Amino acid sequence: MRPSTGVGLGGFVRKSAQWLRRALPALCVVLLLPLAVIAPARAAVTPSGFSEQVVFSGLNSPTNVAFSPDGRVFVAEKSGLIKVFDSLDDPTPSVYADLRTEVYNYWDRGLLGIALHPNFPADPRIYVLYTHDGLIGGTTPKWGTPDTDADPCPSPPGPTADGCQASARLSVLNANGAEQVLVEDWCQVFPSHSIGSIEFGPDGMLYAGGGDGGSFNYVDYGQDGYPASDATPDNPCGDGPAPVGATLTPPTAEGGALRAQDLRTPNDPTTLDGSIIRIDPDTGQAAPGNPLTSSADLNARRIVAEGLRNPMRFTFRPGTNELWIGDVGYSTWEEIDRIPDPKAAVTNFGWPCYEGPAQQPGYASAKLNICQNLYAAGSSAVATPYYAYKHTDQVGGTCSTGSSSISGMSFYKGGNYPAQYDGALFFTDYSRKCTWAMMPGSNGLPDPSDIQLFASGYGATRLQTGPGGDLFAVDYDNGRILRYVYNGTNNPPTAIIHADPASGPTPLTVTFDGTASNDADGDPITYSWDLNGDGVYGDSTAATVQHTYTTSGSVTVRLRVSDGKTSTTTSTQINVANTAPTATITSPGPATTWKVGDTINFSGTATDPEQGTLPASALTWTLIMHHCPSDCHTHTITSMTGASGSFVAPDHEYPSYLELKLTATDSGGLTDSKSVLLNPQTVKLTAGSWPAGMPVALGNTSGKSPLTGTTIVGSSVSVAADPLEPVANQVYRFGAWTDGGARDHNLVAPTQPASYTAMYAAKRNLARGRTALASSTYVAGREAAKAVDGSMSTAWSSARTDSQWYQVDLGSVQLVNRVLMNWLSTAYAKSYQLQVSGSGRTWKTVASTVSGDGGTDDVTFSPIYARYVRMVATKRAVAGSYYSFWEFGVFGDTGSSVGIGGKCIDVYQALSTDGTPTTLYTCKGSENQQWTPSTDDGTVRSMGKCLSARDTALKTPAVLWTCDGSPGQRWIPQTSGALANAASGLCLDAAGASSANGTKLIIYTCNGGLNQRWALP
Repeated sequence: MRPSTGVGLGGFVRKSAQWLRRALPALCVVLLLPLAVIAPARAAVTPSGFSEQVVFSGLNSPTNVAFSPDGRVFVAEKSGLIKVFDSLDDPTPSVYADLRTEVYNYWDRGLLGIALHPNFPADPRIYVLYTHDGLIGGTTPKWGTPDTDADPCPSPPGPTADGCQASARLSVLNANGAEQVLVEDWCQVFPSHSIGSIEFGPDGMLYAGGGDGGSFNYVDYGQDGYPASDATPDNPCGDGPAPVGATLTPPTAEGGALRAQDLRTPNDPTTLDGSIIRIDPDTGQAAPGNPLTSSADLNARRIVAEGLRNPMRFTFRPGTNELWIGDVGYSTWEEIDRIPDPKAAVTNFGWPCYEGPAQQPGYASAKLNICQNLYAAGSSAVATPYYAYKHTDQVGGTCSTGSSSISGMSFYKGGNYPAQYDGALFFTDYSRKCTWAMMPGSNGLPDPSDIQLFASGYGATRLQTGPGGDLFAVDYDNGRILRYVYNGTNNPPTAIIHADPASGPTPLTVTFDGTASNDADGDPITYSWDLNGDGVYGDSTAATVQHTYTTSGSVTVRLRVSDGKTSTTTSTQINVANTAPTATITSPGPATTWKVGDTINFSGTATDPEQGTLPASALTWTLIMHHCPSDCHTHTITSMTGASGSFVAPDHEYPSYLELKLTATDSGGLTDSKSVLLNPQTVKLTAGSWPAGMPVALGNTSGKSPLTGTTIVGSSVSVAADPLEPVANQVYRFGAWTDGGARDHNLVAPTQPASYTAMYAAKRNLARGRTALASSTYVAGREAAKAVDGSMSTAWSSARTDSQWYQVDLGSVQLVNRVLMNWLSTAYAKSYQLQVSGSGRTWKTVASTVSGDGGTDDVTFSPIYARYVRMVATKRAVAGSYYSFWEFGVFGDTGSSVGIGGKCIDVYQALSTDGTPTTLYTCKGSENQQWTPSTDDGTVRSMGKCLSARDTALKTPAVLWTCDGSPGQRWIPQTSGALANAASGLCLDAAGASSANGTKLIIYTCNGGLNQRWALP
């Protein structure tokens, strides 16, 4: 269960938390290398007795790996290619399947999941999970070009603006190569939180996971983040409660990240976003025994877990049916979640209402019904993470902190590793570039208090146990599959080659020196060379050897060194009669800056000593986002081919900058890369409130106003304010933001610093100055009247016994729904009831508690008519003390209406005769400034009469008039905060846009001005 915690103040970041955190490898042609190549560029950091071996290299953005019992190894590349190696010793793969036309390979989207049938190869079916380059049920490709490695997202709609809408597919590849689609769903708008793992469970059923498909840049409930462009329609996934094309607004919105809670909104079809499904691998239908098999909704029947942001990787604990999930977090937490029995009930992990063990501040601030209802259900309604770590916290070692994204999980099932690893959970974080082992505890479960660093230095997108029971990792950045081998007390030797020269004209004589190779244990080592690149060793056994090459081309030379117990291999590439080209970026220059949505043109050339000027087809451009919340990491956005082109600058949280890399490749496969770094234009934004200190949200930062943050110009930023907020002894109701936006809305960051103020109106305290009585008074000066005098320096105190009451007479029957009590220190009631009465003789209890905790009690209840309100206390918090509060407030839906300059709508001189004008005046809380807006008839009332426009002409005064039900007395709230008169369509206006005391109120053409925005109670 999760504790319910309040909104906290954090840094102004909108962490995208995508699973890819670094750039794609440079687009160069590298020959694939064989088993056990020790990477010389980086010292492997592993526990004593372990070695890190490179099994395969030269892969293009590998995302996943699967091992067949017949020795074959299948590797999924993000582009949609599936490559197969005949064995762990096979240096050169063949293409098993080419899904590039179907796969949408852009940003974090692509082919991410692969699984072999449990009876493979007898049953030759291979299952894949990928982002589909098309809408659900639509044609392919929607965005890309057939049979290409990279796909675009044009602007408009733009990847992080309106979004390039896509979907996802879970398919089976049959022995004849034919694809059979089992599930097509997962509507996605933005370029991250796509799909992830596909795994067979111990029960033989197929499990698959998908992300929420929402924005990583702001609190996404399905709103229109960029209203200036609707290339992709609003609400493109048709999330409830509105159709495609409609704009979703709080509190009823069900789109964006809220798709992860779709099971809780049964009035619309269920999507699979943010869930884990369990299906029959033959049909794609819900597997027998699923929790919701009786549901009429096909997708609901498939789901076994919901409330997940990006469950990119999951695994099963050996010997059990337990499902363990790694869920990539948002701004604060990464999660490891556990489901003991997926068939028992649908497990809700709470996203986006919760992140880690607490409420998610941004989504909590939005006051969305889906989250508010989940909070009201209590902590038992959601599952607590088995283990969660903060982005700012160290995890089992000295890895970097800041950005985090859990990206791989695998249990060690037993094998050659030391016995203490049996049952350990290995998990990896792509951003931190570290892999840990959560060691088993005494109960056999992984122990979060015993986490040990296992490997570091690269970002893995998959952990998998394979042949020999060893742990394998998919190194996405460097295009490698790594293996972790335990050698006991013997450390394997390290193989190192120095080649001189490494390139030149034919004939080319090269001296190869292996003498830098060494053995950590001091064991003598032997040498074996493959000098002609045929994969066969034994061309020489000397430590140093010369070889002459007479044929043009590239040759991979390998060296294997052995200490008599184990051996390792390394390689180097010799280029005969070929020299690397030289790339040049002509534009843009390093002084170029950008804002979101800018079109940036680029051009470049390359020359080669042998070929001269290289053709445009030899030039590849890679656009990379460097994201630097603490230490920097990278997100590859897309790649393009040609001598020139353009891209549209994407949205991303700040601090970040773009890198545009040009790679030139000659006909012999040699490359040269140049980069230009492009900094963004930034602006400071401030979210304030009137009065100051109200809780607001700016981006993913929540706290008391004012909040200030820096963002990229043109970025979409969400702002939010609480609808009702108690402050000291007063309750305030939100009216409008000064930019005209709704309580929770997105704005586009302007070029100049800007402030946005949430306007609040004070609600009328119906108890203020009224007659108050109490069961007792402790001493003189602490009488009952002291708690309704409006002062926080005087208080009522009772006698020192448990049974006491406090009562206030409102003077007349009022519609009430809230009581605010400001308790004095420890002199509060542990147990009490709130009661109301119309006569003072019979009472109705509207609220009660037996766990009072002092401070300010803000108690709300269903609206009820009452003249008398009382608190009946039955147990003190501290024995021997008394009951005491500074103020006792009673509220309904009456209060001040605030306009420009923070001034209140005022009935002139408190006159109540028909035709009395209304003006702006300094807020005093007086009766002639108290207004009650009605949602039933649209009236706004004060002093028993209605705010009226007696004509429809421009500049007609707004006056007080006896309520008569006429259209001129109906006022229609606008999203801008304006009040439109039903008779004329004109808006209530402070004449001349003045905020001076005495400014008359009129009706005028609606123009969105600050003098037409009103914060009603």
